[in-house]
Amino acid sequence: MDYEIIYILATTALMLNLIVSVYIARRDDLDKFQKIAQIVIVWLIPYLSAIGIWLFHRSGDSSSILKGNTSSSKSDNISVGNFGE
Repeated sequence: MDYEIIYILATTALMLNLIVSVYIARRDDLDKFQKIAQIVIVWLIPYLSAIGIWLFHRSGDSSSILKGNTSSSKSDNISVGNFGE
């Protein structure tokens, strides 16, 4: 039974890190170095960094869309709920 919990936690961390890594890699507003650094941080510190970095970028996307910033790409608008369309 203890191993089941470990497998669940490991699988959750793996999926969360993978999703956030793809999210960061697809962003147009980050330099290559910033993308690599943030992805490395996500994989070195599971859960906390993945959730923190995702929330940080998500809040920036929401505020730029609410302010009427139309310079973001269509893929960014899709990822935050189609507010810009």
